[in-house]
Amino acid sequence: MSLRVVVTLLLLLSACGHTPEQGELHVAAAANLATIFVELAHACEKSTGVIMIPSFGATTQLAQQIENGGPFDLFLAADAVHVDALAAKGLAAEGSRAIYARGKLVIWAPRRPDIQKIEDLARPDVKAVAVARPELAPYGQASIEALTAVRLWPAIERKVVYAQNILAVKQFADSSNVDAAFTALALVKSLAGHYVEIAEGLHKPIDQAMCIVKATEHPEQARQAESFLLGAEARAIFERSGYGIPAQ
Repeated sequence: MSLRVVVTLLLLLSACGHTPEQGELHVAAAANLATIFVELAHACEKSTGVIMIPSFGATTQLAQQIENGGPFDLFLAADAVHVDALAAKGLAAEGSRAIYARGKLVIWAPRRPDIQKIEDLARPDVKAVAVARPELAPYGQASIEALTAVRLWPAIERKVVYAQNILAVKQFADSSNVDAAFTALALVKSLAGHYVEIAEGLHKPIDQAMCIVKATEHPEQARQAESFLLGAEARAIFERSGYGIPAQ
């Protein structure tokens, strides 16, 4: 079974309101983790016996679901801000906040190898550029920060097509609805197609944090999964999949 099919099945399962059983954790996972999650979950289950079942989405929307009592055990965000906000509201288990990876931003242009740098997006022949909504997705905010840093935002803004998260952004480019899309390196690194890495100095670091949801009914399993995700085996998976590992 291909990774794409497995990810699709996991998405369908999470959308059906699956209720975690003993040994299973319901994970609110940022959309940039869609292609890596199967490998992480398989390794976690093999190492700890804990099964992680994902619900992918934009970080802001996932945080709102947790605030509204969504049945999650773990939150893997695309930033630290939303995890810290949950902790401030008493919704994260004490001491469970940790940075698990640093995201890398790219321009995904699978059919446009002529796009070689961020400045190329301002060319007249580039008609549409997909960006995740910055108020929902940290990668979307980083995209606008990068465009602003190179003084291109005024020229690019009229070309922008917004999506709810960076997985949807990537799909816009895959289907040729846009010329290019700002997305996560991890979503495209293993694919055939063209991408351009964005210098990290053009935007704030995309430090991705996690926490255990305080209301979890499976605190022991959640601690086991968190320890695995912060351990050497998971870090190796993150690094080869297109993430950086910041100092703790």
